[in-house]
Amino acid sequence: MKARVKWVEGMSFLGESGSGHTFLMDGAPEAGGRNLGVRPMEAVLVGTGGCTAFDVVLILKRSHADVTDCVVELESERAETDPKVFTKIHFHFIVTGRNLKPELVDRAIRLSAEKYCSASLMLGKTAELTHDFEIREATA
Repeated sequence: MKARVKWVEGMSFLGESGSGHTFLMDGAPEAGGRNLGVRPMEAVLVGTGGCTAFDVVLILKRSHADVTDCVVELESERAETDPKVFTKIHFHFIVTGRNLKPELVDRAIRLSAEKYCSASLMLGKTAELTHDFEIREATA
């Protein structure tokens, strides 16, 4: 996997993924940025949420679960001093579908956290990771 990051101006950087997608990152105004894009550590957190959500949906679909939506809300804490690594991350999954079994959703989340989500497994080296979930019944 490759990526490229190019300094644009001030404290703005353009990130380009190996698959050719771009996004703007910028710093907070107090750090010389103009608040034009996501902070780099926010991108790490969002990417981790995307990684685990991908796993959970894929595992549920492969289990023939009728999943229609998956949202992961993340809350994190970072170290007070440099390097300001993540020290705690809580993942709250909101999984919507038809007749979803709690044990199946729990299994999918555990498999992602313990085996498949590379981002979570990396961040788990410095952060305490916790998970919970709620199931919502799909309407119509």
